[in-house]
Amino acid sequence: MCVIVKTPKGLEEVAASHIEDVLKGEGEVVAKPGNFPGVVFVLGLDPDECAALIKEQIPEASRVLPVYAVVKANLDEIATKCAEVASSRLSSDETFAIRTTRRGTHPFTSIDVNVVAGRKVQEVTGCDVNLDRPDKAIYVEIFRDLAAISIIPGSEEYRKITPGKPVILPILRKLRIIQMPYTGPLDGVYKMGVRIGRAVQTFEVGELYIAHYRPVSGIELETFLRGLFEGIESRYQIQVRSYGRPVHKVPVYIYDMYQFVREHRNEAIIVTDPKGEYITHVKHELARLFREYPVVNVFIGAREGIPVGIFRFADLVVDLCPQVTIATDYALVSTVIAFISALEEAGALEKFPERPRKKRSQ
Repeated sequence: MCVIVKTPKGLEEVAASHIEDVLKGEGEVVAKPGNFPGVVFVLGLDPDECAALIKEQIPEASRVLPVYAVVKANLDEIATKCAEVASSRLSSDETFAIRTTRRGTHPFTSIDVNVVAGRKVQEVTGCDVNLDRPDKAIYVEIFRDLAAISIIPGSEEYRKITPGKPVILPILRKLRIIQMPYTGPLDGVYKMGVRIGRAVQTFEVGELYIAHYRPVSGIELETFLRGLFEGIESRYQIQVRSYGRPVHKVPVYIYDMYQFVREHRNEAIIVTDPKGEYITHVKHELARLFREYPVVNVFIGAREGIPVGIFRFADLVVDLCPQVTIATDYALVSTVIAFISALEEAGALEKFPERPRKKRSQ
């Protein structure tokens, strides 16, 4: 093989067909080799030239890996060949990381390959390891009894958390959302509850209060809360399965809105309303509130806005998007994203640091 192309599952044949067109019949293109999904092999061509053509013209290619060596799927052979390939493609001042994907059954794990091969590459090249943002990424793609070795620039990797991105979770935990319940026809009330529940759990805010300032139909409130809890639970279960960290499940309380204001008037209070100041115009005051208070209470309306009398007790009344009235199911999401953007613009958010390089053992 000269190039391994990774594609979304189900698009292997489509990608292979387009690759054949780009290569004008040269080489051999194999979709789902060995019945492995999400993979296309290209055989018989120069790996760098072929990879460059595919990257330039095939959007179905999620990752394009020029193959510089193929060895038996043996831990020592893989490590030795990785070091050999790296010695001619890494300079001593560059960092690297090993990325391994196994397909089939082996007496070792992907982590074993990363550790053993990484140590061998360090010994031979003198390069440091950087798992987050390497200058070069060495890919070990194992297909049953064979292992293909590739090296690509680290800039071709996309990661969720990188140095310089803002640290958001501590800000989200400070948020206490006071959400007016949605009322009306029960089918719409239930669906709105689900959407708001998913939204509030998506951001893992500190707390959610459902609060109104006047009597609400019991059946409408019960229906809204049933949808709300279903939305929270469904999103929470996805987060638990997907995140590599503990997940905060948002607690829910019910309260009278005016009584809430009385009890929390000494805390930070923000009201979202189109009659307020544009959010970016008050970004420094917003940053001050998040800096000085352990909890920031944010009021969000539904169908109708927050009562104007509460405005007097608010530290800020903010307009998220002038000339636009935001739909209830988008209001919470819009609020959180607008707050984070304004705080970032104000320079109020910490940044993820660069992780130190892993130095070669002396």
